[in-house]
Amino acid sequence: LGRRGRQPGRAMTPETLTIALTALLVDALIGWPDALYRRISHPVVWIGRLISALDARWNRGRHRIARGALAVAVTLGAAVIPALLLTWALAGLPFGPVVLGVLAWPLVATRSLHDHVAAVARPLAAGDVPAARAAVAMIVGRDLDDRPEPIARAALESLAENASDGVVAPLFWAAVAGLPGIAAYKAINTLDSMIGHRNARHEDFGKVAARLDDLVNLVPARLTALLIALVSGRPLAALRTALAEARNHRSPNAGWPEAAMAAALAVRLSGPRVYGTRVSPEPWLNGAAPDPDALALRRGLAVFVRAVFLCGGLLLAIALL
Repeated sequence: LGRRGRQPGRAMTPETLTIALTALLVDALIGWPDALYRRISHPVVWIGRLISALDARWNRGRHRIARGALAVAVTLGAAVIPALLLTWALAGLPFGPVVLGVLAWPLVATRSLHDHVAAVARPLAAGDVPAARAAVAMIVGRDLDDRPEPIARAALESLAENASDGVVAPLFWAAVAGLPGIAAYKAINTLDSMIGHRNARHEDFGKVAARLDDLVNLVPARLTALLIALVSGRPLAALRTALAEARNHRSPNAGWPEAAMAAALAVRLSGPRVYGTRVSPEPWLNGAAPDPDALALRRGLAVFVRAVFLCGGLLLAIALL
């Protein structure tokens, strides 16, 4: 897959597909080991530190939209330029795409996402609601009480949304543009998670980051909904719900995998939520269904695993064709 003469920048080549498949395989097998995290942290943490520094230094005074756009450009440059240099350095080498796939591995979050949601599902199934609430607080930012239903709902929403943001979207951009593509996506997604908020501090400074994140997730979010539907056992219901209700979500993209997951499991997701002292009156997705419980959360994890397998199978099929 690494023959000389191929152009490293071409979209969707056997090389870029190999990068995506290698990253998915390594992450699914070992995730990001704690020992490695303790030793070198994680590439997303490195990006986050840069964003925090830019936010502290530039998010002040006038022209905050322009300053935020400059912060986006600097962050993208810091992520993409090394990836481009590595891609050119390894171009034409027999195992170059595999090496680039290993370098892309930390930017896929299949194992981490599964483990974090499973850490909610286990105590919830055992009736240990306080432990489940503590576990779900690691992956969602809103306030939850000690009832099992809101905890299961929050975990399922995070699973569905991050199936796109943490797995399908990185693999999509790796398949399209190799290591630079996945590096650029992860930088944009991290920018959005840190400064793309509609609050007094980040409304202007994070505007470009938020809009760019919406753009790069347009296709992956819809692909994720399709993958969830196809492996759910209720494909028509999942697709119908996603097509009809995804637009009701506060996000132009997150509603697609969440709506598909809600219909796939015959539960309702989204709905009103509490952030501090503020209640956000979000509409329900698949609102006529009941709230999810611990069993629904476990079924959601099974749907996620099957969707990841299908995603990998499709990448392999395209590479072989």
